[in-house]
Amino acid sequence: MFNININKYKGVFNMNKYSKIGLTALAGSLVAGSVSAAELSASGSAAIYFSGGDDNKITGNGWSMADSVTFSASGDVNDIGVTLSIELDGDAASAKTNSGATYSSTTSMNVVDSHSIKFDLGDAGTLTFAGHGGDSAMSAVDDVMPNAYEEPWDVVSGADAGIINGASGDNMFTYSYSHESGIGVTLAYLNASDAVTDVSYSDIGVTYTGIDGLTVGYAQGDVETTTNSKSDEHTIYAKYASGPITVGVQSSEKDVEAGSTSDTESTGMGLTYQVNDDFSIGIGSHTIEYNSGDDQQSTGVSASYTMGSLTIAGAMNNVDNIANNATNDRSAYELGLTFAF
Repeated sequence: MFNININKYKGVFNMNKYSKIGLTALAGSLVAGSVSAAELSASGSAAIYFSGGDDNKITGNGWSMADSVTFSASGDVNDIGVTLSIELDGDAASAKTNSGATYSSTTSMNVVDSHSIKFDLGDAGTLTFAGHGGDSAMSAVDDVMPNAYEEPWDVVSGADAGIINGASGDNMFTYSYSHESGIGVTLAYLNASDAVTDVSYSDIGVTYTGIDGLTVGYAQGDVETTTNSKSDEHTIYAKYASGPITVGVQSSEKDVEAGSTSDTESTGMGLTYQVNDDFSIGIGSHTIEYNSGDDQQSTGVSASYTMGSLTIAGAMNNVDNIANNATNDRSAYELGLTFAF
């Protein structure tokens, strides 16, 4: 069904014609049989942020907040574990158009953000249908380099435009399997949608964690957000943790068909040092190479300190030649105070 050649950083995988395999049998097994009582749980977080330094980003007075409460209901249906997860997030609601309680007639005040249904198939893995907020195999590993807060290309507005991350969207299937040998496989499928991709999208990711402290991985997907504009995207990475130090390197590539000059390559590196159980610091870099013009180069430092359910973390990042523009060099910083409940 698929073939991966790590030496050439290439992979070939097409899940479109296999997308219905297992789904019919799964649906049939859920129709009849016993249903256990569901267990309900809730978790949440709240955060206060202060950011600045980026004169191209509209931040108001620099202060902002985030809030999230996730409700989960889980139970067994014919020995298959089923978990429903719904996140309520204030950031998901549209902003008020007028002061007070008056809103535009077209404004949606829906605060439901990420939501999904997960089927636990035991030794056979898990199948997740994400109505919103899911990650494909590629998007989940677009930059997995160690850091204490955020990636070196984050925080600075516009610097994330060229990140190689496949495709993801609403109403997406993701299948994950882990073997006791340390091999893990992730498959994702997104049906064609004008809002995301004109052609159904599928990708695959493989990881290996069988050696203590070492994680290596590879992911690949063919992206066609516009018909007849197909690109092959893939990434390979390795991370190693020894004592308080974790280091990593990642290489990604985007090859556009028809000899396009839009091909890009990126290289990321990161290092973190765990000073003690509560305090960690990190440094990182990320470069996007274009066929012509100036490469986007990002560097950043970050730190994080945890006291029970309270975390104080921040980053200061610098990005040159943002989006291949030699006159667009900017720096930015962000400090966050997060409470977990």
